[in-house]
Amino acid sequence: MPISIRQDDILRAARESGRVNVEDLATRFEVTVQTIRRDLTDLCEAGLLDRVHGGAVLPSGITNIGYEERRRTAAGAKDAIGRTAAALIPPGACVFLNIGTTTEAVARALRDVSNLLVVTNNLNVAHILSGHPSAEVIVSGGRLRRADNGLVGERATATINQFKADLAVLGCSGVDLDGELLDFDPEEVRVSRAFLSKARSTILVADDSKLARNAPVRIANLANLDRWVTNAEPPDALLERCLENETEITIAG
Repeated sequence: MPISIRQDDILRAARESGRVNVEDLATRFEVTVQTIRRDLTDLCEAGLLDRVHGGAVLPSGITNIGYEERRRTAAGAKDAIGRTAAALIPPGACVFLNIGTTTEAVARALRDVSNLLVVTNNLNVAHILSGHPSAEVIVSGGRLRRADNGLVGERATATINQFKADLAVLGCSGVDLDGELLDFDPEEVRVSRAFLSKARSTILVADDSKLARNAPVRIANLANLDRWVTNAEPPDALLERCLENETEITIAG
C-alpha cells in the first residue's frame, strides 16, 4: 500500500514512542481527528500498526519486532529508565542483566557505579561494560541468537545457577493488565526465570509502550518482583496490583 508523507511521519512517531494518540496527531499535523483516524485505519490495514483505544501501537503477536527497531522505540524513555535503575544499584553489587534494549540502557548508566560483578546473557551488555574501569563481567554460555546477540538454552541457565546475585534487572516484551510479564521466546524466558530465582532482589525495567504489546510466553508476574522502574504512571489496575503485592513503582525522571 502506498502511504502518504503524513502517514509515514505517523509511522515514524509510533516507532519512536511505541504508540500514537489520535488527538495529539491531529494537533501536530493540523488536521481533523477524522483524517487521522483514516490514516491509522490505512496503516493498520497494511499491517504496520494495531489500533487501540484513542490511537494505535506497533504490531504485536507471536513474533517480536526487529532488534534495531526495538532500540529506536521509546529510546528516550529507556535511557531515563536506565539511569534511574542504575542509581538503585550500589557499588560492589552482583547484578544480573538479561536480554533487552532497556537492560542495555541500564548497562550504559552503570559505567559510573564501581566494583560491580555483572552476569549477563546479553553480548551487547557485555560489550557496553567492556570499558567499565572496575566491573567484572561474566557472560553465560549458550546458543547465540544472532538477531539480538542474546545467549539462550541450558548452558545459559547453568551459568546463572552458579551465582546468587544482589539484584536481577530484567526487561520484557510486554506487561499485561493483570500484571503478567510476557516475552516471545520460551528459551529466553527460561533464562529470565533463572535470573529471578537466583537474585535477592528484582527490578523490572519496562516503559509504557510495553503496556500495549502482547506476547505469548509468560515470564512471571509483577507480584513476584520487588520494583518496577518505568517512565509514566501505570493504569489503575496495575497500580492496585503493585500496591497489593508491595511491588514498588519508580517513575524515571
